[in-house]
Amino acid sequence: MPPAPLASELEVAEGGRFIGVDVGGTKVAVATLEEERLSEPTVRPTDSSSADGLVDEIVAGVKSVNSPGTRAVGVGVPSIVEFDTGRVHSSVNLDLADFDLRSVLEDRIGMPVFVDNDATIAAIGEAFDDGGRPLVQNLVLLTVGTGVGGGLVLDGRVYRGSTGAAGELGHTLIGASFGEGRPTAGDFPQTGSLEALAAGRALDRLGAQIAGERPDSALAKMAAGGDRIDGHDVVRAAQQSDPDAVAALRTLGERLGVGIANAINTFDPDEVVIGGGVSVAGDLLLDPARETARDFIPPGVGERTEIRLARQGRDAGVRGAALLAALELARGEPASVASHSEVEGAS
Repeated sequence: MPPAPLASELEVAEGGRFIGVDVGGTKVAVATLEEERLSEPTVRPTDSSSADGLVDEIVAGVKSVNSPGTRAVGVGVPSIVEFDTGRVHSSVNLDLADFDLRSVLEDRIGMPVFVDNDATIAAIGEAFDDGGRPLVQNLVLLTVGTGVGGGLVLDGRVYRGSTGAAGELGHTLIGASFGEGRPTAGDFPQTGSLEALAAGRALDRLGAQIAGERPDSALAKMAAGGDRIDGHDVVRAAQQSDPDAVAALRTLGERLGVGIANAINTFDPDEVVIGGGVSVAGDLLLDPARETARDFIPPGVGERTEIRLARQGRDAGVRGAALLAALELARGEPASVASHSEVEGAS
């Protein structure tokens, strides 16, 4: 599939209303984009028990905000997606493996639907304004949450690779050892990968380790109260200047910095953007990540690269999904669904 055209070649902001759906492991957020204005997202719980249950939640969310002026729907999922077809190859925390999500949703919703990886969706939200115009030409986005995802905008265009699966930056290796020969491959995330070492689950482990080894630490006192220590506790304690929690975030940030260096060495982007739930730690995470990344970038590479936090916050997913729908519809509305105009069951 050719890359999406430059947004400046499109008039995505005129004459249309687009729905964005951000699907997560626990919630489905839905918002509309019309006349370059994003509505306040509505949030529904995710039915992760089955693919059919999740489809029902997405359809219900779309129906709740649909109107006759809606032209297309964009959906972001934490999955590896074949973008041409909208088929989900594999998925994290959702029962969507080998599922034709786009086809099923178009049948249920009755209008064009575009499905993409959630990190790619977030990259769209950071790289384009509400009218679909590029804010930056070359952007790499890393979402640091339960796992680590990646999205790419290169030369002002969304880059998805040959199958739509490009951007799986969480699976790049930052800590593999060849001291005893070829590392042993295991389940994903692989040992030594960015996701294994720098995702929210890694911060959970660091926090639990501190609580177990340092009985006088703030995290140990939380655990003594019956709390199960996780990354959220580490961030809260670090924001209150607890030195052990600050050190844990520095460790995570340094690991992340190696992954950022890999991205800069590969793409030489204008911006590397850090989003996802762990990014709420702000400079406690970003400062060590920046410092480390610079140590692993050779002279002449990344000299113009800004490493920053995502600006869109919790709205990034729905905003990017709505922009995806607008940008892709401008390339040509799918004939198979062009005759439909209303969501199933909507008046």
